[in-house]
Amino acid sequence: MSPVTCATSASLQSAVETDGFAFVHGSAMREILTPFGSCQDWERFADSWDDLQLDPYMADGGSYRRRRHAIFEAGASDAIGRQPDQPHYQSVEYNPLNGGIARWFEPVAADVGEASTMRTILRCCRSFFGSAAPHVRAWHIEVHQFRIEARPGEEGRPTPEGLHRDGVDYVLVLLVRRRNIASGTTIIYGKEGRELGSFTLTDPFDAAFVDDSRVFHGVTPVHALAPSSPAHRDVLVVTFAARTPTGRSTGALSD
Repeated sequence: MSPVTCATSASLQSAVETDGFAFVHGSAMREILTPFGSCQDWERFADSWDDLQLDPYMADGGSYRRRRHAIFEAGASDAIGRQPDQPHYQSVEYNPLNGGIARWFEPVAADVGEASTMRTILRCCRSFFGSAAPHVRAWHIEVHQFRIEARPGEEGRPTPEGLHRDGVDYVLVLLVRRRNIASGTTIIYGKEGRELGSFTLTDPFDAAFVDDSRVFHGVTPVHALAPSSPAHRDVLVVTFAARTPTGRSTGALSD
């Protein structure tokens, strides 16, 4: 089941409000990002995925995931500010494989966090998710750079925890690059267990938007097309969670 992808901001907004998710091809995503700033430093931004660090918390024993992490905060219209490094935490309810502990990852490099492309994407997300939840006055934002590698005899698992929710309010998954891999299909399910749609991020800027309170998502494992050559899938994941007046992020607005 592969729904029609969105080509405009209006159709994207409508799809997420109606279905709880939306897929956008890279060419359309570039147009959607244009009002929010420049992506002229995209190549340098994408090259930063070559400097990610091995994820030391993989409970399945895998060595196929590299990542960096950063925290930002934003109001409804003010500047989006980077925060001091913090651990990434998910309860076992949301991540039965790696949840239940504070996971400290290497931080997103300062120049990457300040990159024009990063800031453009964050402003776009703040506008889009803010329109979907206009009562939210402040957001807790987490940014994840992920590289999933595939090797001879070892598949790469983008979502080793399986079909899941992230425990936030909204999620953007944006493809940066993929090299020498097959599969890696994003699949969306409703809470009742019915598949709602699927889409394979194949080109830079291909994106999935998810209302995390309403749907589950997962990604099929990736395999190397040519086993003797490097193979990987690079994505940027951005999550938005509403903050309470005391500053604590809540997540799951509709729960």
